[in-house]
Amino acid sequence: MGKHILIIEDNRELAQLLELHLNDLSFEVDIAFDGVSGVTRAEAHPYDLIILDLMLPGLDGLEICKRLRSSSSFVPILILTSKSSEMDRVLGLELGADDYVTKPFSIMELMARVKAIIRRVDSMKENEVKEVSDIISAGGMVIDIERRLVTLNGTSVDVTTKEFDLLLHFARNPGRVYTRSQLLDKVWGYGHEGYEHTVNSHINRLRSKIEENPTNPRYILTVWGVGYKFADFRSEGG
Repeated sequence: MGKHILIIEDNRELAQLLELHLNDLSFEVDIAFDGVSGVTRAEAHPYDLIILDLMLPGLDGLEICKRLRSSSSFVPILILTSKSSEMDRVLGLELGADDYVTKPFSIMELMARVKAIIRRVDSMKENEVKEVSDIISAGGMVIDIERRLVTLNGTSVDVTTKEFDLLLHFARNPGRVYTRSQLLDKVWGYGHEGYEHTVNSHINRLRSKIEENPTNPRYILTVWGVGYKFADFRSEGG
């Protein structure tokens, strides 16, 4: 596949185990065992994915995630967390991480997540190449696909990487209803049962940023008993 992955993990046995399995999938792998060397590598090379432990010596994973996103780096980030650190998981997602896996985890599940993220990113790149316009306008909202920017009535909206991906998927398909499982598959790249709460939390946070009244949304609408859809403004002339 020719993909290059960086593992930032201070547990050497775990990092080397992940490297072994990723090599079996034909990924090229680099490893950093502390935060400082990890962020140095991440900023110096165009990786296709970073697997990032949150608890690291020198510089923690949340700070690494923050630094990468502040530098406009859109490399996918899969964070590794402990089950007891729910707040860190939430902060990681808010700072722009694409997905998370809690320790202890199944190697098979982690490999499935890695492949899903790679597939999703490749698919998004293909869609962006095919997109006739780099700009989507809908009801006062403007989405700049190439620059990955969102404005609402001329005001910039600060969204995370995953929130942007979710919003873009909705905006590309106005009026179409998606179940939570379908959104997991389309936006996150996997559809494992039990992860529907991930969709709910991202939609709630996105609504808090783009909706004037999140309890009575104008853009992302709930279709009761089914899922969600993006309002179709085409009948209103944009």
